[in-house]
Amino acid sequence: MATATAISASPALSVRGLNLFYGDFQALKDVNLDIPPRKITAFIGPSGCGKSSLLRCMNRMNDLIRTARVEGEVLFHGENVYAEETDPTEIRFRIGMVFQKPNPFPKSIYGNVAFGPKLAGYRGDMGALVERCLRQAALWDEVKDRLKDSAYKLSGGQQQRLCIARTLALDPEVILMDEPCSSLDPIATLAIEELMRELAPNYTIALVTHNMQQAARVSDYTTFLTVDDQRSGYVVEFGETGGIFSRPKEKATEDYITGRFG
Repeated sequence: MATATAISASPALSVRGLNLFYGDFQALKDVNLDIPPRKITAFIGPSGCGKSSLLRCMNRMNDLIRTARVEGEVLFHGENVYAEETDPTEIRFRIGMVFQKPNPFPKSIYGNVAFGPKLAGYRGDMGALVERCLRQAALWDEVKDRLKDSAYKLSGGQQQRLCIARTLALDPEVILMDEPCSSLDPIATLAIEELMRELAPNYTIALVTHNMQQAARVSDYTTFLTVDDQRSGYVVEFGETGGIFSRPKEKATEDYITGRFG
């Protein structure tokens, strides 16, 4: 199994000795990993290897699953997000998440972006904040004249960019993206990929994808996971994306990338 891989800068997130259980089933085993800051790190691997589960461990979304139990540490600014004194809601503000399918709230376009800051007690210029986040999400020019319209009137790709804008409104440091393009057409997918690259200089992005071409196109680093004989997921290899795809160190990684496994 892979050990934590050194990176040149202090990691945005460090996973140490992480084990995840759903009831009696161990979904993740002994995960050690550093997520580089202000880069895109892709997670690839066969279905059921725990990619999305690992992502949800990073901001304690698995707390919402009754049978889930986590052992080990996820360090954010040197503090374990699973420490008893840690507020999970605060963690989710700072480590935001974009889900597989667009999930806008049943509100206006404006209301979707403003919802989180209102909940957090934001007292600044809400209109300016909404505009800034929609611009960051490359959506402003398409919706600026219909901010009062229902978010459900947007296309699927626009809804996903709205969800990204909604995440940005909480000023996170890390954005977790769980297959954000899986339900989108190729044009909308390209728009989300371009957006990820535009956001990367200012945000740490962790991306789960089943699309290896997408991982190769957009990510700076790649993590390959697979499963052991008990179907528990573990990290096989982590490194710069170019190296993972052209010169993998582990045979299991090479077999998966070349289509001989998974």
